[in-house]
Parts: sequence; structure tokens; C-alpha cells
Amino acid sequence: MKYTLADIKRGQIGIITDVSSIHIPLKLLEMGCLPGNSVELVQVAPFADPMYLNINGTHLAIRKETAIHVLIDIADV
Repeated sequence: MKYTLADIKRGQIGIITDVSSIHIPLKLLEMGCLPGNSVELVQVAPFADPMYLNINGTHLAIRKETAIHVLIDIADV
């Protein structure tokens, strides 16, 4: 089953497998939102948008509309 960054639950760790660069701002790619990097959901704002993430040590907040374009594998912990 394919998961997106929007599917990750708080405390789960995933590995980015693919990024649809058409829908992802270049700034996110520059900040480490790239295939192979680990991602963890740290916190979710009220009404579930935006999401506060830790991507390879970089803390980012992104909207769910952007997160659905980032494919991940959920890591078994």
C-alpha cells in the first residue's frame, strides 16, 4: 500500500520514496524533502493543517495539500 506524508500519524517515522516536484515548492526540496530522507510527524495544528515535521533534523511546517504529493514508506519501529 502506498502512503503519503498526509497519512503519517504522530510519532511515526517514514522514509520519503518519491516527491512530485511539480506540486512541491522548490524551497521544500532545498530544505531536505527528498527521497531517502527520514520524516517524523511532530505535531499537528488545530483542524489538522498544517503539519509540523522533522525531516532529517530540519523542522518544517507544511499543509496537507502539499503533503499528499510526497510518497513515503512507514518504518517499522
